[in-house]
Amino acid sequence: MAARPGLPRSLEHPLPAGLRDLLPDEARHLEQLAQLVQARFALYGYKLVTPPAFELADVIERGLGMLLPSDVLRFVEPESGEVCVLRPDMTPQIARIVATRLRDREPPYRLAYNGTVVRRRIGRAKKHRQIPQVGVELCGIAGPEADLEMLELAVDVLRKAGLSRFTVDISDAGIVRGLVTGLSSERADDITSALAKKDEARLADVASGCAYGDTLQKLARLRGGREALVLARALLAATPSASAAERLLSLFDAAHARGLGKFLTADATEVRGLAYYTGTIFSIYAPGPGEPIGGGGRYDGLLARFGEAMPAVGLGLDLDALAWARKEAGQVDNGRKGVVVVGPPDDMRLFALRSRGVSAVALPTREHAQNYAASWGFALVWDGSVLVDVASGVEVTISGSAAACDSTASSIDSIDEATEAVTSVLRTGARGA
Repeated sequence: MAARPGLPRSLEHPLPAGLRDLLPDEARHLEQLAQLVQARFALYGYKLVTPPAFELADVIERGLGMLLPSDVLRFVEPESGEVCVLRPDMTPQIARIVATRLRDREPPYRLAYNGTVVRRRIGRAKKHRQIPQVGVELCGIAGPEADLEMLELAVDVLRKAGLSRFTVDISDAGIVRGLVTGLSSERADDITSALAKKDEARLADVASGCAYGDTLQKLARLRGGREALVLARALLAATPSASAAERLLSLFDAAHARGLGKFLTADATEVRGLAYYTGTIFSIYAPGPGEPIGGGGRYDGLLARFGEAMPAVGLGLDLDALAWARKEAGQVDNGRKGVVVVGPPDDMRLFALRSRGVSAVALPTREHAQNYAASWGFALVWDGSVLVDVASGVEVTISGSAAACDSTASSIDSIDEATEAVTSVLRTGARGA
């Protein structure tokens, strides 16, 4: 049976702008990637929670921080008449859960999440509004140990995901905040905008005449490793940002002592989420996406907005960007798994394969089976005593008593022996006839 031709464009059903369908291969890949990441989170003691897809607007708006109101999709919930929003970020939801549903639990709170957020995206690599995310929040630890745990966990997860080339760029929100305190909001916004764009000419213009204008311009050139942070500490020694600079250098040294140094860089003038983060900020970069694949930081003020003041730090990963970085690093499999059996729907081989955890379906002819397997990502076609590797076309003959196994075989032992041979080929790949 031939595959159906594609619909003409006039008959396609368009999706809302920025939304998409995840077809089998991409959906499987992202789900497996999410499971891999969640397994690492669990090893550090993080427990999975699943917040709802939308919340009352008031809940999300308390923790928007880095998002503009225009980035959020609002609607009126028909039953209550309340204004609700599709979640653009899960951190406010985790804060609500900690402050309300988990108040009887012993702190600190280590919570993990996995789901889709919806928000406007702007930038070269940001085409989708529908963003699959995984992350963790650690609430209830004020000291640098919690920040170190986030950095250590980020590095561990990325290495487990198969990345060897990536950078965790750290900063401290207190540095720039201390230097723009007392300026008008318009002037402060101009300065932070120039810093965000690394526009030194613009920064020189908008910072001219400010109390710490010269300091800001010199600081903007200090990026890299420990040497840059030592110079930044000296430059900021007599400013309101001295303690933040010292804190950042101490964190860098502590992370280096934990073996994370080869992945660390520092930028004392990072301003991402300046209105939201209260201390450490970090962004994660890897070849491929052209944007951060994740990041996080310390947000000690958020929980208080839900009536339960406590320190908190978090880490979030964009699964789309992480998948892109893995592909760039060569971490791609062909996705082919499972077996298409040539036989009837009640073929005993189906049950034998499934009992071993192998995906299996049956089709009546070899031609149909091979076309179906190629179309839907199955690895093998099993026709009597012959296995066909779908990707390569290599045929393997099952030897011994298993060679007689087909859809009419009555011997359970023969079925079991043949199935074991098939699963062995799945594990090792076809080696030839």
